[in-house]
Amino acid sequence: MSLQCGIIGLPNVGKSTLFNCLSSTKAQAANFPFCTIEPNVGVINVPDERLNELAKLVNPSRIVPATVEIVDIAGLVKGASQGEGLGNKFLGNIRECDAIIHVLRCFDDDNVTHVDGQVDPVRDKEIIDYELQLKDLETIESRIGKVQKQAQVGSDKQAKIVYDVLLKYKAALEQGKSARTVALDNKDEEKAAHDLFLLTNKPVMYVCNVDESSAAKGNAYVEAVREAIKDENAELMVVAAKIESEIAEFETAEEREMFLSELGLTESGVNRIIKSAFKLLNLSTFLTAGPLEVRAWTYRSGSKAPVCAGVIHSDFEKGFIRAEVIKYEDYLHYGSEQAVKEAGKMNVEGKDYVVQDGDIMHFRFNV
Repeated sequence: MSLQCGIIGLPNVGKSTLFNCLSSTKAQAANFPFCTIEPNVGVINVPDERLNELAKLVNPSRIVPATVEIVDIAGLVKGASQGEGLGNKFLGNIRECDAIIHVLRCFDDDNVTHVDGQVDPVRDKEIIDYELQLKDLETIESRIGKVQKQAQVGSDKQAKIVYDVLLKYKAALEQGKSARTVALDNKDEEKAAHDLFLLTNKPVMYVCNVDESSAAKGNAYVEAVREAIKDENAELMVVAAKIESEIAEFETAEEREMFLSELGLTESGVNRIIKSAFKLLNLSTFLTAGPLEVRAWTYRSGSKAPVCAGVIHSDFEKGFIRAEVIKYEDYLHYGSEQAVKEAGKMNVEGKDYVVQDGDIMHFRFNV
């Protein structure tokens, strides 16, 4: 399942430094605008301690974690919606992503140039919001011109739904609000909205890049951002990208844990971002465990058992008979699949079962 989170932000806010921490791919990180031109793409393992715990019991030949793609996109400047800087390339790259990680500079450092002269993460956020909103408004007005007559004169119910959604988005965008702030009335409107592929309707996580002293508790810049996004239905995370780059250099988990502890942290910002990015994409994992491998399989949250069976192989979905389900906690408690069965804790589920994150699955099928 190839879904992407795009890392965006103004130049010199720490996007490429953060990307380098997230990915083994080493993007160029330098102190001048447009350092990143072509987007860098990294396929990143999703940290999941459940796999390690299962491996202790099963002793598999390999462990296969879930992955997510992270894309480092060129820095945006004012006027991008009209093609300024690398605007058209920037906006096209965002459109191809499924979710956005928006990096904001929340630290002072005279040695790192700010494109607008001084640090103000709320202003920086608004610059990018404005450019994305302008582009979305352009899209909306173009679509309105195409469906307005059908919706107002004809009997095309779908055109009426699309037109109503377009008007809602137009009103919000003209007020300087992003599309994701608009409340839709039903699934028909949600489907119409999805098909518009608006830039400001993508799920977003704001990453406040802070200095070392603010890594654990944040700072005034972070609180200003938190206040600015309170009505956006967006996530916020505090990370010190420079510190994360140092953590990435440690060779052992013990060294990393000791360093984090000294900073008052229990988990690296990189791990927190990857996990949150996975959820941002509306993804979950079910697990399989055996002597060959312990593996996390990625699926859309809310999917039913046959769809999840198809993640392993299309034949599993076509010939689905039933799913044998063990809860992760039960597997750990009883220590083996056989012990779980003997305790009567393995459930047999049919086509309507909604798979839960962390379920250990075994599918029965016939083709």
